[in-house]
Amino acid sequence: MSLHSCSTGYSPVHTGLMQKGSRVMKNFVILGGGYGGLTIIKELLEGKIPSDTQIVLVDRSPFQGLKTEYYALAAGTVSDYDLRIQFPVSDKVTYRYGEVTSIDLEQRQIEFEGQDPLEYDKLVIGLGCTDRFHNTPGAEEYSCTIQSFSKTRETYLRLNEVKAYGNVHIVGGGLSGVEMAAELRESRPDLNISILDRGERVLSAFPQRLSAYVHEWFSEHQVETRGHIAISRLEPNAIFNRDEEILTDAVVWTAGIQPVKVVQDLDVTKDPQGRVVLNEYYQIPEYTDVYVVGDCASVPYAPSGQAAEVQGEQIAHIQHALWKGEKPNPQPLKLRGTLGALGKKAGFGLMGKTSMMGRVPRILKSGVLWMSKRHLG
Repeated sequence: MSLHSCSTGYSPVHTGLMQKGSRVMKNFVILGGGYGGLTIIKELLEGKIPSDTQIVLVDRSPFQGLKTEYYALAAGTVSDYDLRIQFPVSDKVTYRYGEVTSIDLEQRQIEFEGQDPLEYDKLVIGLGCTDRFHNTPGAEEYSCTIQSFSKTRETYLRLNEVKAYGNVHIVGGGLSGVEMAAELRESRPDLNISILDRGERVLSAFPQRLSAYVHEWFSEHQVETRGHIAISRLEPNAIFNRDEEILTDAVVWTAGIQPVKVVQDLDVTKDPQGRVVLNEYYQIPEYTDVYVVGDCASVPYAPSGQAAEVQGEQIAHIQHALWKGEKPNPQPLKLRGTLGALGKKAGFGLMGKTSMMGRVPRILKSGVLWMSKRHLG
C-alpha cells in the first residue's frame, strides 16, 4: 500500500475493539507519530498485516513534526509548514488525536484527557521526551524550550519579541544548544547570544578537535561560550550562576531530557535516565505485548531521531515474524553517525571516529533531512 496517497480520509477511533464487516478487529496501537512510530507503520505496511489487525496511530497532532529541526523553527529561519510531515493514508491505519494521560498495562488500556479510553492488543510506546530541569528553581517557569512543536512555537514568539541588542542565553552546550545558538545568530545578527554549560567546553561528548572547531566558529560569529556554569536558579530576566547574577532577556533551555510523564508514571524497570528497560525484542519484559521505541527506550545510544528510526525498523521486523509464527531475529542497532548545523552554510559531524567540519557535513545534513521527508512522508 502506498504511503503517498492523496486521500485525506483519516478515521478517528473511539473504542477498543473495531468492527470490520462481521469481524472483530485487533488493535495494534502506536502511541506517538514521531520518527520511531512512523517508521514502524511504514515497515509494517510494506509487509503483510493480518486481516484481523488494524493499526491505530495516536498523536496530539494530525502530522509529524521534524523534531531534529525545531531549533530552526525557534530561530525563525524556517516556517512551521516546512517541518510538518503528513501521516500515511491506508485502509489498515486509523487515527486517534488527543492527549494521553496514562497507560494501564494490566487492563491493556490507554486513558485520554477528555476522551473515552482505548483498548489495545499490541502497543508501541513512542511518546518521546520532555525537558529535564534538574530541579532548578525557576527553570521551567522562566525559560523557553524546543522539545515539542507547541513549545517551539512559543519559543519563536519569545525570541522574536526580544528587542535589538538584547541578551539571549542558551542553557546547555550539547548538540541542541549549539544548533540553536548558531541558527539564532543567523536569524538575529543584532542579538547578544551566549551559551552557558556546566562542562569545560561545548559539545563535550564529541572529540576535542570537533569541539574546538565549533568554539572557533562561535568566536568568529560573536557568540559567547561560557563553561563551568552552575545554575542555581532562574528569575524573571536573570540567571544565577551560584551567586553571580546574569541579566537576560530570554533563556532557551537545552540542558537535558527525560521520558514524558506518562512513561515516568509506569511501574516498570527503568535505567538511570528513566528510560524503560526492554528485552531483546524491545518489549517490556513483564508485558511482552508492549514495545517501547525512541527516547523512552533503554538502548545503548543517546536519544535521537536516527536511533528511533533504526529501532523502529527492528520492531516492525520482529512483529512481522511473530505474525508469521516465526522466531524473530533482531539485529544490533547500527547508527550512521551524527551531523550538526552551524547555520545554513557550515556544520560538523562524527562518523565513527572520523570528525567532519565545514560545508560538507552541512550539505550532508540537508540531504538527510530531504531523505527523511521522503522516507516518512
